[in-house]
Amino acid sequence: MQQFRESIVGDSIVEGIHEGREIRLKPLHSTPLWSSAFRPFYFLGALYAPLLVIAWLGAYLGLWNLPAADVPLQFQHGHEFIFGFSAAIITGIVLTALPSWAGTEEICGSRLVLLVALWLAGRMAFWAAPWLPSLVAPVIDCALFPIVFLMVTPQLLRASNRLYLLLLPVLLALFAANLIYHHGVLTTNYTQVWQALRLALYAVIVLYVLKGGVLAPIFTGNALREKGRGDQAPFNMKLEIAAIGFVLLLAVLELAAAPAGWVGAAALACALVHGWRTARWKGWRVADVPLILVMHLGFGWLLVAFVLKAIAELTGIVPEIAWVHAFTVGSLGMMMLGLMTRVSLRHTGRPLVVPRAMLIAYGLMFTAALIRLAATVLGLGNAVVALAACFWAAAFALYFMAFWKALVTPSAPR
Repeated sequence: MQQFRESIVGDSIVEGIHEGREIRLKPLHSTPLWSSAFRPFYFLGALYAPLLVIAWLGAYLGLWNLPAADVPLQFQHGHEFIFGFSAAIITGIVLTALPSWAGTEEICGSRLVLLVALWLAGRMAFWAAPWLPSLVAPVIDCALFPIVFLMVTPQLLRASNRLYLLLLPVLLALFAANLIYHHGVLTTNYTQVWQALRLALYAVIVLYVLKGGVLAPIFTGNALREKGRGDQAPFNMKLEIAAIGFVLLLAVLELAAAPAGWVGAAALACALVHGWRTARWKGWRVADVPLILVMHLGFGWLLVAFVLKAIAELTGIVPEIAWVHAFTVGSLGMMMLGLMTRVSLRHTGRPLVVPRAMLIAYGLMFTAALIRLAATVLGLGNAVVALAACFWAAAFALYFMAFWKALVTPSAPR
């Protein structure tokens, strides 16, 4: 007589008992969801995006209060955009790219479960902070980036291309920014909170310039060759150093509260250098390839952000916050959607054919950036800001609907 039961023993699923012998299946963390970092982090990040907008938008419109009612809303919004939503997508992108580009070991299985658990714990701690002992939420929320740092450092130290080591100071900067943010909240030093969010924003921009500046020209070159329209732009180390150097200069000047003229001049230099850099890639020649177009639109919004920063500092004609929205909604939003689409297709064994839903998502994100910028510059009111937020959230909701199944199921045969 056969007896079957289902239970969990250690890390394994025990499907049943047959003639006194346990039949074990694979460990829980070896399911497809835990085979690569993009799977759980894209899944959770795309799911968190609309939830975050609902929470923030309701508070922004006065429909309800967020738990930490004593912390200004814009700071809570900024924190969760960077350390909540963006942290998930960035971690998924970076940890998936490193094995292919730097030759590092894939972080999967139980180590990936740990990272995802830290991210989830950080989100729960952030929202539950008013009911926790004062230091509990900061400790939990700040744990993700140092653990990522500890996991990737030994591998990057063995990588043949030493340029990948530049990822490490970016991770440390994000960790430091989160610590400073929480210290500022605990001491009600909101100047410090603002500086922490700006430090985190510049760390993301540096990573964007570093990694996006590698991926965009290579993918563009591949498309140019495939369509017989040219070749990849040759690598220019001096230009790459200048591109990173001017962003770092801008960050240092702003965080050090340098005169507005200096900050504006640095922003203008960023716009000129990055404009030259982007133009060399000749992305317009393959604008009919959606996965290439969306990346170049992202870099286009980066240029707009630098120009707006320069105008704000040098003339005061536009609000200073306008450049932040141009980068976070336009540049970062477009690039995230493009890379999430590419990775989700390529790394699950599917052809690089963009689903119709994602074409709509790209349009929604671009429109969200335009609307948010117009609302900021022209002072169009809460309703227009809410519309932009809804478009932004809808873009990631479309990604989730298009790819959730691919993220949690085995890859298709190549």
